[in-house]
Amino acid sequence: MCLAVPARVIECHDDDRATVDLGGVRLTISLALVEDVAVDDYVIVHVGYALSKLDRVEAERTLAMLASVGNDRALALTA
Repeated sequence: MCLAVPARVIECHDDDRATVDLGGVRLTISLALVEDVAVDDYVIVHVGYALSKLDRVEAERTLAMLASVGNDRALALTA
């Protein structure tokens, strides 16, 4: 299964690329499919490409939900 996840843009580069923060991991991704992306914007990232911009509130809500699922799985594995 493939999953696209929200990531915060921390640096924009001149060549349609950006560095994003994905849960503390920094990745360089392509912005070729999305226009008008700036530092501190959130984008949906899938296989190294930003697919769309995402509202900050929605991004934070989605990230919290994903963290919750991850924490539940971690707890289940240790029980």
